[in-house]
Amino acid sequence: MAVFSWYRFGVERTFDPQHKFVSSPVVSPSILAGIRCLLALYALVTICTVLGFDVASGDGKSFLSYFTQLSYIGLVAYYWAAAVQTFFFARYGRYPLRRWPRPLQGLHVLLQSTITTFPFIVTVVYWALLASADETFDTVLSSWENISIHALNSPFALFEILLTNAPPAPWLTLPFHILILGGYIGVAYITHATQGFYTYSFLDPTKQHGLVAAYIIGIGVGDVVVFALARGVVVLRQRLAIRSGRLAKDDGEVIGSGGDAEAIDEWQEIERPVAGGKMERGGGGEGEGEGEPSRVIDSGVGAEAEAETV
Repeated sequence: MAVFSWYRFGVERTFDPQHKFVSSPVVSPSILAGIRCLLALYALVTICTVLGFDVASGDGKSFLSYFTQLSYIGLVAYYWAAAVQTFFFARYGRYPLRRWPRPLQGLHVLLQSTITTFPFIVTVVYWALLASADETFDTVLSSWENISIHALNSPFALFEILLTNAPPAPWLTLPFHILILGGYIGVAYITHATQGFYTYSFLDPTKQHGLVAAYIIGIGVGDVVVFALARGVVVLRQRLAIRSGRLAKDDGEVIGSGGDAEAIDEWQEIERPVAGGKMERGGGGEGEGEGEPSRVIDSGVGAEAEAETV
């Protein structure tokens, strides 16, 4: 049995057949697109403002050394991507990601799994280990920055978990979480080697000694626990949506408060005029091949013959 498969990674042969990534059990796709856009805009303004003040104060070179900023950038990226995809679905009944290559679909699934896990870790670690009243709320700017990045990031994640139809994160994405966290440990110590400081005090072996390993392992275990809890909540939310009739159990329609959304992959028969006063009838579905023969029906009075054209 293969260790990795696209199916186990949440990328089916037909990606997201029920349009779960772009729908909600409580609001219509158009409203969901608007909410995601607002969240993306707020997060983008926040991270750009923080970067601007860091550069102005001479700390810009260490901006990407903090896991907080990196995870928040992931939050910004996901909400912009999700907002655009949801807008297309609300407007056209389909969205581009479904036609993109599998690696890009897999990256979207992985990114979605991180933004429903990492924000909670950032929030807990910051307020439990790092926050201090003197620095956290020292100025209006620092208060807004810390509330936006270390507190509001978790409600952003909760919105995606509770109020969208996004499916449970595949278990196969969890090892990638551990790899990302392990990679960040390397970034933290590279930062110390090149810039002379530890991004987080609990990573300083001269002060924490053997506790450094305990902190690192604890954060890894915390990620597993948060991932499992978030996934469990999504499974429960999905079951409730199915029971309430807002989400189809099998591949098909997704039902939201705004009404039924048509399944866009269904083959539809259409007629259109062609030269000679005839009507051409063919498949209008996405799966129709380019060389598919079409039927031309004579639309003249008393015409009964049908000619096959290729």
